[in-house]
Amino acid sequence: MPTVLIVGATRGLGASLAKAYTSQPGYTVLATARTSNPPANSTFYPPLTHHLTIEITIRIAKSLFYIPNIDLSTPSAGPHILDYLSTRSITKLDIIIITAGYFATESLASPSFDAQEKMYKTCAIGPTILVTALANSPTLLSESSKIILVSSESGSIALRHESEGGGNYGHHASKAALNMCAKLLALDLKERGVAVVSVHPGFMRTEMTRGVGFDKYWDVGGAVTPDVAAESLREWIETFDIGMTGQYWAPRGAADIGTAEPVLGPKDKLPIPLQLPW
Repeated sequence: MPTVLIVGATRGLGASLAKAYTSQPGYTVLATARTSNPPANSTFYPPLTHHLTIEITIRIAKSLFYIPNIDLSTPSAGPHILDYLSTRSITKLDIIIITAGYFATESLASPSFDAQEKMYKTCAIGPTILVTALANSPTLLSESSKIILVSSESGSIALRHESEGGGNYGHHASKAALNMCAKLLALDLKERGVAVVSVHPGFMRTEMTRGVGFDKYWDVGGAVTPDVAAESLREWIETFDIGMTGQYWAPRGAADIGTAEPVLGPKDKLPIPLQLPW
C-alpha cells in the first residue's frame, strides 16, 4: 500500500492533492496542517511531544490522516513529522509532495525584508531541511521513493522576460532557490534510487493568488482550480521516475505561462508535459 506525505494540505493545491490521493484505492495519505484542527472527514492525531497533551479526535476517515501544528518555516517541522511517523510505525514514504508556500508582492519602490525572509523560509529553506531530515532516517526514503517540490514557473531565470517586468523579488527568487535545492538533493539521493523533481503545477484560482491581486489575470492567464491542477500533477507523478530526477517540469504545459512564447516559442508547438528551463 503506497504511503503519500503531503506537506501543506489544508487548502489550495495541497488539499486537492489529499483528496485526489485519498480517492485512489490502496493509498495511505498523511497530510500536514499548520493548525491543531483538521478538516472534516479525516482522522486526527496530535503531535506526540512530551509537553503537549491533546485529546485525540477521530473523524470519518478514508485512509487520510492529518498531522497538526506543522509549520514548514520553523525548525520543528521535521522533528514533529518524524515523531509522528515513528509512533505510527511508518517505515517508508513512497511519495512526498511539499506544497507549502507564501507569496507577498514587492516592487522596486516597496521591497520587504520581513516578507522576503518569510518566503525564503517557507518556499526554500523549510522544504530542503525537511527532505534532509527524512533522508537521514534509516528507511523512510529508499529505492523508488519520489519527492516532488512544488515550485513555480516564476522560479525559472530563463523565463523571466522584459514583457513581464521586475519586482516580486522574494517570491521569484525563493522559487529559484527551491529549484536549486531540488537539483542538489537529486544529486545526493540518486544513488539511493530516490527521485527528486521541482514542478510548476499551473496557475491556480486560489486564495493565495487572489490575495496578491492576481485574480484579475485568472481568465486571460488560463488559471484552473486546484482540483484540476492536483489531478494533472497526480497523473504526472505516476510517470515520474529516477530517469527524470533533478529536472524541472510543468505537467500541464505552457498554456498558463505568460512568458513562454517570447522565450520558448509558440505555445501550440510546445509539448505537454513540458520540461522547463532553469
